[in-house]
Amino acid sequence: MTQRALDSSGEQTPGSPRPAMIDAGAELDPVHPVGLPPSGHRATGLSTAEVAERVARGEVNDVPVRSSRSLTEIVRANVFTRFNLIIGVLWVIMLFVAPIQDSLFGFVIVANTGIGIIQEWRAKRTLDSLAVIGEAKPTVRRDGVAAEVSTHEIVLGDVIELGPGDKVVVDGTVAEADSLEVDESLLTGEADPVLKRPGDPVMSGSFVVAGGGAFTATKVGREAYAAQLAEEASRFTLVHSELRSGISTILKYVTWMMVPTAIGLIISQLVVKDNNFKDSVARTVGGIVPMIPEGLVLLTSVAFAIGVVRLGRKQCLVQELPAIEGLARVDVVCLDKTGTLTEGGMDITEVRPLNGSDEAYVHQVLRSLGSSDPRPNASLQAIIDAYPAGGDGKAAWTVTEAMPFSSARKYSGAAFTETDGTSSAWLLGAPDVLLPEGDPTLDEIEHLNEQGLRVLLLARVPSGELDAPDAAEGDVPTALVVLEQRLRPDAAETLKYFAQQNVATKVISGDNAVSVGAVAGKLGLAGAENTLDARRMPTDPDEMATAMEQNAVFGRVTPQQKRDMVAALQSRGHTVAMTGDGVNDVLALKDADIGVSMGSGSEATRAVAQIVLLNNSFATLPSVVAEGRRVIGNITRVATLFLTKTVYSVLLAILVVCSQVEYPFLPRHLTLLATLTIGVPAFFLALAPNKERAQPHFVRRVMRYAIPSGVIAAAATFTTYLIARHHYSGPGALEAETSAATLTLFLVAMWVLAIIARPYTWWRIGLVAAMGLGFLIVLVVPWLQDFFALKLVGTTLPWTAVGIAVAAAALLELSWRLVGRRFGA
Repeated sequence: MTQRALDSSGEQTPGSPRPAMIDAGAELDPVHPVGLPPSGHRATGLSTAEVAERVARGEVNDVPVRSSRSLTEIVRANVFTRFNLIIGVLWVIMLFVAPIQDSLFGFVIVANTGIGIIQEWRAKRTLDSLAVIGEAKPTVRRDGVAAEVSTHEIVLGDVIELGPGDKVVVDGTVAEADSLEVDESLLTGEADPVLKRPGDPVMSGSFVVAGGGAFTATKVGREAYAAQLAEEASRFTLVHSELRSGISTILKYVTWMMVPTAIGLIISQLVVKDNNFKDSVARTVGGIVPMIPEGLVLLTSVAFAIGVVRLGRKQCLVQELPAIEGLARVDVVCLDKTGTLTEGGMDITEVRPLNGSDEAYVHQVLRSLGSSDPRPNASLQAIIDAYPAGGDGKAAWTVTEAMPFSSARKYSGAAFTETDGTSSAWLLGAPDVLLPEGDPTLDEIEHLNEQGLRVLLLARVPSGELDAPDAAEGDVPTALVVLEQRLRPDAAETLKYFAQQNVATKVISGDNAVSVGAVAGKLGLAGAENTLDARRMPTDPDEMATAMEQNAVFGRVTPQQKRDMVAALQSRGHTVAMTGDGVNDVLALKDADIGVSMGSGSEATRAVAQIVLLNNSFATLPSVVAEGRRVIGNITRVATLFLTKTVYSVLLAILVVCSQVEYPFLPRHLTLLATLTIGVPAFFLALAPNKERAQPHFVRRVMRYAIPSGVIAAAATFTTYLIARHHYSGPGALEAETSAATLTLFLVAMWVLAIIARPYTWWRIGLVAAMGLGFLIVLVVPWLQDFFALKLVGTTLPWTAVGIAVAAAALLELSWRLVGRRFGA
């Protein structure tokens, strides 16, 4: 156990015993350090000149902290796609063999790609600016002065201070240790904290769970152990997204269908039919292009990017893009009480001496305990505020041993030499941990907990190792310290929102379960009366999952239990979000489907969380959920539009090949239809408000509607085309047949759009009506008729086309209702 002496201000005195320290300028091996000087001198760190010298040599921690893709990567990802390549080749062909109006699809792709690049660039700029705001700055000693610097400014040999919650940002060797416990689970998988002593190595990516100290940087930049892992983990990424992987799966199936169909169509149009070569090429391309749902990927990227920008305006940093989607799928939110439901600070409402203890003496003990920890937690800070060093004209006692608070132990401690020379040792922490079961004092504490108050027990213990497993044995209860927590003003509304959205809320805390339940009850949490002490939590995962589902509030939870609780809920098929701000939340945040950290939380929690609330407002979470639901619900809608087009395009091509007839459409016709029934409306629908609960199985849900819709559209269109082929003859017959088939296909596609646009609002009705008006204008304006080669001839066939479209619309309504009843909406 590290020993140290402090004066009344809490600062270490010059003559106090010190742990061994490392010369900051020495070249060090992380495993076998050399140059350990005699203890007794505080490491002052590098001088300004030494820092400049190391910068000149390139010994800087220059690993880029990237929250997003570079501009080059954005352009590459949006331009060099499989379907852009296919469409690009077809576009070049059409520029040589057909009028410019048959090449419009190429210009649309260029515009779409440009939009995608611009939107993702906006999202990148938003993310990068937020990442700078949320970046943790380690404290580095230089010229004997401690100052915060950016991570990338650290140089080889810097002395970096550590405290609870701090992440080790580069590899190094411990120079000073004061009960320093480091969690290396993110690197090694080992959950138990490791006690570090001077000379021990520390690795980047680990974090401090208790105590404090300092270490000397021995490896910086890309040489650091976790540098590559950290860089990859912090990148703005599109992986692990059901939406993105679902769309990739759909595109894979589309490719499989498209290749043989396109080959058959080429042979049919160029070999079997002895037509004009250029016209055959144009109609072949007209059959291939609409099979490609190229705009679907674009709209998904745009919807995500705009979501990032919207959340960025609310000071919400999305470190991984799918987090927007993931939180929308969440059905259980696990909340850490402190810092989430309550504000970080606390106030002492009462100190109750026990067993006849002198009140003034108790105050002196608390004053000295406050001075014993240079990095107090919220509870100890409240004691410091109430009993500051030097208050009442009394100096704090000399500290001979100190043990910082640990969430695993649930208490802290210190040993003192009092002003009269006597020695005493004290523990301060959870009463139900420090007192034996059945102790009468616990009844008094239970009554206070029921009022939502937090109670700490001050107990005197025999002198000895404070961190020994049996340190609390034989303790003498001396006083109860009653604290009142400050409730977040926005917490009640946020809990109400989750209840309305059928998202179960579980409050998981290291505090007393009854006290936590009382706080949750004040905030209106449903089921707050169902509390469970985690020490009585079953260890079997299945039984634990049952307990988690039956109760809403859990107290005395250890960090490892938080992790086990998340896993237990996930084993029951729940999508779990975990919020927190302390080091005791890191493991659970990492394992949860979505980890949410407060901006003021520890560096370790911010590093592993997918979402960081920079404004520290729990009330921002509903905005994230709403944004995710908007993205998922709307992309599901527009994906049905795009894939309906793919299905009817493939089926039309197959029917043409089997019937040995000319393909009915030129590229200009399908460009017009796709723009009016898919492109323009999909853009507005993808960005519209949407509060629907996110549903799983994206691919199945989309294809259930897209396949019958596409089949009906293809059947109706081809029926009209065959009837028209028997009705028209002579010069201009093919153009008349194409116009009739185009009318039917447009009306059926419009009906699909009208179904997807439900439930109707004024702007949705206006959108559908505007698209219909656009097509009508093309049919009646002469120069547009010529441009798009669309001219209805006579009245019999146009009305027949309308009649077939009406019948198809009725079939669409029936099929959608049957699918809805069979599989659910």
